[in-house]
Amino acid sequence: MARYTGPRTRISRRFGLALFGPSKYLDRRNYGPGVHGPKSRRKSSDYALGLIEKQKLRYYYGLMERQFRNVFERALRKRGVTGETMLQILETRLDSMVYHCGFAVTRAGARQMVAHGHIRVNGRKVSIPSYSLKVNDVVEVRNSAVSRQLATRNLELSTSRPTPDWVAIQKDAFRGTLVRVPSRDEIQPVANEQAVVEFYSR
Repeated sequence: MARYTGPRTRISRRFGLALFGPSKYLDRRNYGPGVHGPKSRRKSSDYALGLIEKQKLRYYYGLMERQFRNVFERALRKRGVTGETMLQILETRLDSMVYHCGFAVTRAGARQMVAHGHIRVNGRKVSIPSYSLKVNDVVEVRNSAVSRQLATRNLELSTSRPTPDWVAIQKDAFRGTLVRVPSRDEIQPVANEQAVVEFYSR
């Protein structure tokens, strides 16, 4: 399972966003990393702006470059607005659903829970974080002491995070259901998805 293992706070400071989950360090130093971070005001080209938006989304969802490119190409083949479709594909991945249900505190943690076999979809064990969910698919934590204990702790830590309207959660049963595919307004992306589409369309 390929994943980013480099410095996270540095990346978050570069983009000015907590891309890997809450970071107190980012609040203390809300400027770019490095010696020239506080005073860097270099103007970016259109290409650089598109690259920045693409990197924001890629790091936020925890995808490597090839994986993210594949998501874009899938969205391109479907009907509708490519940028919105791309966001919908990312949000209906299994690891995203686990994160939204509160079974994991961060997206990276959700990805790990799925890969370690703690999650079931419609009663079947699924260990692929990129698994695409369909409407009415039921995601639940495996009925074992270790899995439920881990999910209980994460649910307690995730109480301050709002649950999306397109996800129905039964916390007592450790179960969540994808009620419908979210719209662009409901997703509230961290980056300009249209700039990403234009970047890949060059």
